Amino acid sequence: MRLNQLSPAEGAVRAPKRKGRGPASGLGKTSGRGQNGQKSRSGGGVRPGFEGGQMPLTRRLPKRGFTNIFAKVYNEVNLGQLDIFEEDTVVTPQLLVEKGIIKKEKDGVKILGNGELNTKLIVKAHKFSKAAQEKIEAAGGKAEVI
Repeated sequence: MRLNQLSPAEGAVRAPKRKGRGPASGLGKTSGRGQNGQKSRSGGGVRPGFEGGQMPLTRRLPKRGFTNIFAKVYNEVNLGQLDIFEEDTVVTPQLLVEKGIIKKEKDGVKILGNGELNTKLIVKAHKFSKAAQEKIEAAGGKAEVI
């Protein structure tokens, strides 16, 4: 296959409406834009959020809160997701990325206690919830903070 042989799937592309091609087309003269006014002009229309001069909703509502740019964002992984690993596996953030459990390692990985863990694992993560740590140790594994 070559680039010049590529084409869209059958029925995926419609021919554009040919506007302003005489009265017989049904879209001649004003080309479906009506008579006069702002919307009939080239480049006419109002910006998104414009409410005809009334104070727009985005300006009527109060501002609240803020986003802390220094806050650390952790990938959250539940214990139930770790049950796919074999006995005595060392589970690291890199291994979780390889297996597709997390997409990428952000500021770290936090293991949460949702679900059941039936295999003995050595889990290395940046944070653990108390429930997760107890369940890992109850299954005979280790929870190591990195």
